[in-house]
Amino acid sequence: MAKTAAPKAFSIPKINLKRISIPLEGTSALICHAWSHKAKGLMLDKQMKKAKQAKEAKNPFIDFCDSLYWLTPERNGQDEAALKKALPKAKFSFPAVAFKSAAVSACSHVDGMTKVAARGSFHIDCDMIEIESGPPTMREDMVRIGMGTADIRYRGEFAKWRVTLPVTYNSNVISAEQILNLFETAGFAIGVGEWRPEKNGSYGRFHVARG
Repeated sequence: MAKTAAPKAFSIPKINLKRISIPLEGTSALICHAWSHKAKGLMLDKQMKKAKQAKEAKNPFIDFCDSLYWLTPERNGQDEAALKKALPKAKFSFPAVAFKSAAVSACSHVDGMTKVAARGSFHIDCDMIEIESGPPTMREDMVRIGMGTADIRYRGEFAKWRVTLPVTYNSNVISAEQILNLFETAGFAIGVGEWRPEKNGSYGRFHVARG
């Protein structure tokens, strides 16, 4: 009877994970544009081939509230009066993936770092990042949508803002200094939110906070 070969021993290099908190401070206003519950519902109705209802009248304040990423209180289900009362003390957030994407895109402006390498070398350890700021203000903008049609959009803006990113990185691939450099570059060249530098705007810029 043939002998069974002994299993090979494999040596797997250890991933050296480290963690760092990165404080980012806005250098230009952050404009939010979250998907509203209404917009999601209309999209789902269209995909399910439901009959269309009459278009509701525009409510600038509700559009403004719907553009924000609410932490507390929960936006869904509150009427305008309740929202106006809650707004001054409410907390808001922003998608963490926006900051990750900005840092990865910044590789185009940094020598010796590729987007592929950066994308897999660090992660932000949450889905949403709390915005440290005073209450948002409502801005009114003229925009062009499909086929050149003009529309008015009401969105939330944070004039002075700050976030703190909890980052885990593979120190075998990238150093803390390189990560900080990516975010510093991203804050100037890429930005986050609406009308950021990456999209020919000047909003949503930031830098790594010192001290």
